[in-house]
Parts: sequence; structure tokens; C-alpha cells
Amino acid sequence: MNRPRISRLRVAASLLLAVAALVLAACGKTSPVPTPAQTAGFDQRLHNLLPASVRRSGVLRVGTDASYPPMSSFGPGGRTIIGMEPDLGVQIGHILGVRLQFGNVDFALLRQRVTSAQLDLAISAMTDTPERAKAADFVNYFRTGTSIVVQRGNPAGVTELNDLCGKVVAVESGTTQVDLLARTQANCLNKPIIVKTYPNNSDALLQLRTGQAAAVLNDFPPAVFLVNDVRTRSQYQLASSLQYEPALYGMAVAKNQHGLRDAVQAALEQLLKNGEYSKILAHWHVLDGAVEQITINSGR
Repeated sequence: MNRPRISRLRVAASLLLAVAALVLAACGKTSPVPTPAQTAGFDQRLHNLLPASVRRSGVLRVGTDASYPPMSSFGPGGRTIIGMEPDLGVQIGHILGVRLQFGNVDFALLRQRVTSAQLDLAISAMTDTPERAKAADFVNYFRTGTSIVVQRGNPAGVTELNDLCGKVVAVESGTTQVDLLARTQANCLNKPIIVKTYPNNSDALLQLRTGQAAAVLNDFPPAVFLVNDVRTRSQYQLASSLQYEPALYGMAVAKNQHGLRDAVQAALEQLLKNGEYSKILAHWHVLDGAVEQITINSGR
């Protein structure tokens, strides 16, 4: 385990631009696809790197687990997906001359949907790990670690990972937090952590909120969002300000889609250089996770 790095992040509830949800696991609205000439910042060279099917349709199909604000979540009404990642998607689309349509998919299914060509991209606070990179390529765009979320008042007295020994912990299936808990078990001797996994983060948080679990492990930005948002701050708090095992997020692309991968990387590089990347992260109060360079498969 890496030595925990400490970071502080102020997160407030904020809603900006609703992105049309693709009918994948949830239905939603769509709007006309603009032609490349109609999009500001369009780059013909990058557009030409896209698969022919995407150039014809004008659409990149994107999967996300919309239970992870401020990264991606459903907005008011439960039909449109909003957050830092959809906002990045809008700007990527402007450069590539296509529309990124976000649809809600269980996190554990995202990589399989990408590798089977049911999705073009997965953009869902997905940590780039060597194991995951065996099946897909990752365009790295953000860096963060894991935090422990507990009930307001911390009735279980949890302040660090080892305090979870002998306690029930709810966590989203398929996440790096599941792996972190498995490694922590070595410190628990005869009182193992009772790990319960759920299809999405909202289900895991329900277990914590109703007292069925002592803690939930979340990435730091969503964790801080929970404890600051007016709708949830009376229910949750952070066990501490520690971030465990900080790592890079990656946008997942199928291994055989080198052109798409390179186009997305180059588009993000443009957003980083022209300041749009920082503006979006600042709007969603996650600027602490900004990277200085957009890389590919740089996960440890």
C-alpha cells in the first residue's frame, strides 16, 4: 500500500450543463447532432482519426455509472446525466466534431461493454490499473485517492482503514475500493472486514445511511461532495482527511481503437492548454485532481 497522501477539497452542490443520456440502461432525451462545421474549436485532423461509423453517425456512445457526483450523476428529474465528466465530454465533442452521448451503466459492466463494442468509451471515475489495462486502453485525465465515508457522528468510531476490521463495509462492486479492502484484510487477524458489494454507489450508501454498514469507501471527490451537499451533509462525514492510494482515472477505449484513443487524448490536451479543462474542474470544485499532462495507460 502506498503511503496515504493528504489533500483537502471543498465541494458544493452545483449544476451546470445537462448532457443527453443515451438509451443504455436508462432512457433519456437526444438532440440533433451538429455537423463538424457547426462546432466551435473543431479539429478536422482529429475528426479523421475517429472510426468511420462514428464519423457517419456523429455520435460517440459513452457509458458511465451515474451515481457518483460530482463526476457523473443524474440531474433533477432523473433523466439527464450531469457532472464534471459529461462537461468534459461536451468539450471533447466540440473538438472532434461529434456528440458524446452518456448513458447509465453499472460500473462493473462498463469495460465489457467497451471491449464488445457496445460502447465507444467509458468515462466513469475509473481508476487506470495494470489489470484493467490488459483489456482496454485508458486516456488519463484526473488523479485522486480513496476516502472513508461514515455516518454523521461516526457512531462506529472509524478513523482509518484498520478500524474497519470486524465491521461491515458497503462498497460498489468492480471498484478499486474492493481491492483495497482485500489488501487491508491482512491487518485484521481474527476480525476480518465484512465486505458487501452493490451494483452502484447509491445502493452502498443506502446501507450506510440505514445503519446496515459502518462505512463506505469512495473516491475523494464524491466523498467530499456527500459531506458538503445540502441534501446529504446531515447524514455523512469523512472518517478523516486521508486519501488512500491516489491514482489516475482513465477514459476506457477498446484496444483495437487506436485512432479513437489518440483523438480523445489530443482533444483533452487541447482543453488542458486552452484552459477549458481547468474551468470545468473548478466549476465542479475538483481542481485538486487536475493533471498536468494527458497520458495513456499511465496507471501504476
